[in-house]
Amino acid sequence: MTEPTPIELKLTIEFQRKVRVLAKKYRRIRFDLQDVLQKLQAGDFVGDRLQEVGSTVIKARVKNSDAQKGKSGGYRLIYWLQSPSRVILLDIYSKSEQEDIDIAEIQRILINYEDMP
Repeated sequence: MTEPTPIELKLTIEFQRKVRVLAKKYRRIRFDLQDVLQKLQAGDFVGDRLQEVGSTVIKARVKNSDAQKGKSGGYRLIYWLQSPSRVILLDIYSKSEQEDIDIAEIQRILINYEDMP
């Protein structure tokens, strides 16, 4: 039996920028993200679908081991299932610093990503 092909993960510029900014305050963010990124690559699409966006965009809770608040006070990872074999990481934010993300903001990130060459 053959191994399933891993899901391709792509990062938006917004996602990369936010991880850099959050890493200044939360040193273990990259470690905290490893588990959820491995799940995504294996095809385990964790989180809740955001119905209002239109595309298959999902918001997942990720534990912040620097904050010691579990998943509820952790990060929110926003990603898009572009195809069955590709996931685009759109945005990430700390729940303790930002209550929620506006649907218009997610749509703006999606449009900017789709316009990239």
